[in-house]
Amino acid sequence: MRYVKTISEVTGSGCTMSQIANDRLTDPVGVVKLCAELIAFDTTNFGEGRSNGEREITGYIAQLLRNAGYAPEIVGPTPERASVVARIAGSDPSLPALLVHAHTDVVPVEVDDWSVPPFAGLIRDGYVWGRGAADMKDMVAMTIATAQDWASRAIRPRRDIVLAFVADEEDRGDLGADWLVRERPELLAGVSTAIGESGGNAIRAIDAAGTVRRLYAVATAERATMHMRLTSTGTSGHGSRPTADNAVRQLLDATQRIAQHRWPVHLSSTVRAFLEQASHALGYEAELDSDEGVERTVERLGDAGAVARYTIRASATPTVLRAGGKVNVIPGKAEALLDVRCPPGYEDELEDVIDKLLADDATRDFVSLGRSVESAPDSEWFRAMERAILDQDPDGIVVPFCMGGGTDAKAFSSLGIACYGFAPLGLDSEGREVHGVHGVDERVPIESLVSGQRMLASFLQRV
Repeated sequence: MRYVKTISEVTGSGCTMSQIANDRLTDPVGVVKLCAELIAFDTTNFGEGRSNGEREITGYIAQLLRNAGYAPEIVGPTPERASVVARIAGSDPSLPALLVHAHTDVVPVEVDDWSVPPFAGLIRDGYVWGRGAADMKDMVAMTIATAQDWASRAIRPRRDIVLAFVADEEDRGDLGADWLVRERPELLAGVSTAIGESGGNAIRAIDAAGTVRRLYAVATAERATMHMRLTSTGTSGHGSRPTADNAVRQLLDATQRIAQHRWPVHLSSTVRAFLEQASHALGYEAELDSDEGVERTVERLGDAGAVARYTIRASATPTVLRAGGKVNVIPGKAEALLDVRCPPGYEDELEDVIDKLLADDATRDFVSLGRSVESAPDSEWFRAMERAILDQDPDGIVVPFCMGGGTDAKAFSSLGIACYGFAPLGLDSEGREVHGVHGVDERVPIESLVSGQRMLASFLQRV
């Protein structure tokens, strides 16, 4: 097991000891330093089962929790692809438990494109830098820091809080959340609600009067993730002798029809609530009676509308083509992969449309299927998240939104757990923003991280 032993191993040359001391004056639970420490573990997930593994970071997290007096359990299909789960006992065992989940793996990096070492965990220029800083070792750090703070002050939450730091989210979750749900559901016994990735981040929004406002969108829904494989078959042969049933041509025709299809607007209850509430709060009109009106409403919201732009309708994006191996040989089979995302409540219609667009040129099957998630946007849980945000930012605007991608919420919701995206980050007073998620020079503002941890702690103590 590897431990970060010195502050220089965490920060590199970008931050001095005095700066760390000053940071800790506004960071009493050390969430900034902890986030940097977690980044220093290279937990790259390359997909298709290839990974540097989560074993070391899981062992480190488990030791931190043990040191705080908790009893974590390391679980998983193999030691290398491990997750850690801990239950913090509440004062009222009659209340349903709450799950707080975060993943420890990260996407690959193109090292040469980065201006800083991606796994050094630099603290510099008001940011914590490194792969995973905002996706999502920041949430891992905030959760652990909160648990450590409770232990140091002998605080118990009202209800049981289950902490799950899981592997493999950046691939299909088969070795992480899905495995946990399938193989160890007893660790989630009594859980009715969960919070996890995406949601609660401050977004700069301009209202109708030109005033800068702060919008906090909490995820109460996710589009379905319906990754599909398209397969065409035909007669193989010599490239100089064309065949009528060329598998490559058929596949390209079918893929092109899907790629060019204009999906109609389909507003789930969450997306409708976002557009109505955000428009009202910012002084704009919400036009939701036509596709054109919805699109105008989204554009009118500016940067704030970005969280809805890809959730008002389905999308089907061709991402992989596979066929043949030699220029003068007609292959008998061709395949394409589609990244299909679907708004809640539109899955059946989407599949019907896909089948019509395929016609007789190709068949389809699911590579992976995660159904849409939607929880009540007007629940007491949502109101508690809202109050926790407003505790730190009284002038903030809190609205529900639908995430365009997918998270481990899809796995946990299969157990009947109501899932919300709440990994809060406050606004940086000097205008710094989260940057580089799944890209280059990923970083999270220190000020946002500190205020986000306070929001999270406030919520967990409130519920």
